[in-house]
Amino acid sequence: MGPMSRAGGGLDRIPGVAEEPDPPFGTLLRACSSSAVHLEMRDTYDRDDPWFQAWLGGDQEEFRRRLAPRPWLDLIAEVTGHGVDVRRVRVVSEPVTDYIRFEHATTAASVTAGEQIRWLPRHLATGLLLPANDFWVFDGRQAQFNYFSGDGEFLETRLSPDPVIAAQCAATFEAAWERAVAHEKYDLA
Repeated sequence: MGPMSRAGGGLDRIPGVAEEPDPPFGTLLRACSSSAVHLEMRDTYDRDDPWFQAWLGGDQEEFRRRLAPRPWLDLIAEVTGHGVDVRRVRVVSEPVTDYIRFEHATTAASVTAGEQIRWLPRHLATGLLLPANDFWVFDGRQAQFNYFSGDGEFLETRLSPDPVIAAQCAATFEAAWERAVAHEKYDLA
């Protein structure tokens, strides 16, 4: 069952969000000329991910093997090398989950590739109007929403070309960015 269907099976139309499948993410990111920002709201994502499971099980050899040759790092280095500002805020509950500890352990490689990452403890987000879903905003013009199941399994993405939605998301991101702590200064609780 996708995020645009109800438990009873009826489809819901999400206002301002395209119904057709999104272009590949790399295409969207490579098309940026100035910025791509990402807000993450969940404390757990795919718990069955073999890389996470290796880290959780203490298999440092497998963890390091999977850390370095990631296509994600090449993509970030490529777009930031062209002058695109790529930033991410992770809103997290404290004490953090094992999955957030895992993400923290992998973040230095993304920072080295050129992505700027900050952490926002959820209690410091009080008063911010945060959306229900993770999102990306590309050049401030369009937003892409990421939909997950309750236990963190990725379901799908949906792109919104609506400039009002993109502006709202961009403003939300900037407010979160201002309160968040730079990766190198964030100590896990």
